[in-house]
Amino acid sequence: MAAYDVIVIGAGPGGYLAAERAGQSGLKTLLIEKQHIGGTCLNEGCIPTKTLLRSAKLLHAARGSKAYGVSCEGAAIDHAAVVERKRAVTASLVAGVKGSLRASRVKTVEAEALIRGQDAEGFNVEAAGETFKSRYLILATGSRPIVPGIEGLQEALAEGFVLTSTELLEIDRIPSSLCIVGGGVIGLEMATYFAMAGSRVEIIEASSKVAGSLDGEATAVIQKSCEQLGMSFHLNTRAVSFETGKVKVDCDGKQEEIECEKALICIGRAANIEGYGLETLHVPTEKGAIKVDEHCMTGMPGLYAIGDCNGQGMLAHVAYRQAEIAVNHINGKNDPMRWAVVPSLVHTEPEAAFVGQTVEEAKANGIDAIGVKLSMNYSGLYQAENANGQGIMKVVFDRKKRTMIGAVIVGGPASELITICSMMIDNELPVDRMKSYVFPHPTCAEIIREAIFAAKL
Repeated sequence: MAAYDVIVIGAGPGGYLAAERAGQSGLKTLLIEKQHIGGTCLNEGCIPTKTLLRSAKLLHAARGSKAYGVSCEGAAIDHAAVVERKRAVTASLVAGVKGSLRASRVKTVEAEALIRGQDAEGFNVEAAGETFKSRYLILATGSRPIVPGIEGLQEALAEGFVLTSTELLEIDRIPSSLCIVGGGVIGLEMATYFAMAGSRVEIIEASSKVAGSLDGEATAVIQKSCEQLGMSFHLNTRAVSFETGKVKVDCDGKQEEIECEKALICIGRAANIEGYGLETLHVPTEKGAIKVDEHCMTGMPGLYAIGDCNGQGMLAHVAYRQAEIAVNHINGKNDPMRWAVVPSLVHTEPEAAFVGQTVEEAKANGIDAIGVKLSMNYSGLYQAENANGQGIMKVVFDRKKRTMIGAVIVGGPASELITICSMMIDNELPVDRMKSYVFPHPTCAEIIREAIFAAKL
């Protein structure tokens, strides 16, 4: 029986980084993955989606090039070439992860893992016909798309009329029409690509707005932009049945049928916690996910759960951070999760990103909060690069502490800029200190400086 200090089950972002950090810290580490090194993020999610979106946004820019004094007639997308590039990008990144694992002295086994309980010497895990033992066990088993019990859905999935995001990323041609059930981040990003590539896209969303917890004003900017791309939105609407070629929906008791060539179901993801033998450890769960503390530790000493399987954030960057937190805890370092500075993104056109609290949330938490809202057009570079741009920047301050506690950015490289705000919030920088920072000119990041100076504190 091979013995290790740490066994990690699952090689998505959290799992492979946990294995790397454990190996780099001198712990003898085993990583077990049953499907793809890199997990959903690298193979079926974040990276493939953004690769497709890059192609679509280039096409969109070409079609709108006259606003910039450029003629670009006949621009078109070659979907087969886009998919091939996506596969190449994924393969390159997966190869890089495998190389990093080897360099970190991590043993990798590509097989199903089955936990066989715990004894005085540690955890027992079976994989590839062998039994392995470790003092510490990190679960990074990820998540899967939720498939609700809607009438006709299972049959439509079997027929290929309804797809999950996994299948849609591999579709061999652009459908003439696409009905997307779910207006969250996944749904909006898929909608953006296929609408730009030529599909007629309709989005079905059960709530009153899209993009989940994103600020309402930011959501309005994104929805307007999506509508300008030709998308249609059905808010406060639920899918009630599927039949090849059509989706029946209900809005306040009124039913209608939406005809489409393909449909996408993306109403969320569920933690993968079944089939791994967790019942042999009596792991505590909550709402279908593994319950953990601020160090990603379960109720059982030595057992950790990171990433989607603990249901706390279901974001790749959360999994990365939790990987480091778990390994640091194993090595005796107190490094708890700080949720207040975890940013969220949506790579639509324009991009949007947010971190921290809104004014309303802060006031509900007893904070004397003040908000600042500016057009992104206060940035000279944003105007130069975005004809008729409608982006916004919103910043929330604690009036008493004179610190930033929240931010929302729509437009420009929002996904890149939000980290600046996150770091300012995390370090509780006084507003006078933030004002003293020199932002290079011209950059879109200068909008942050403008918002700081606009705050009446």
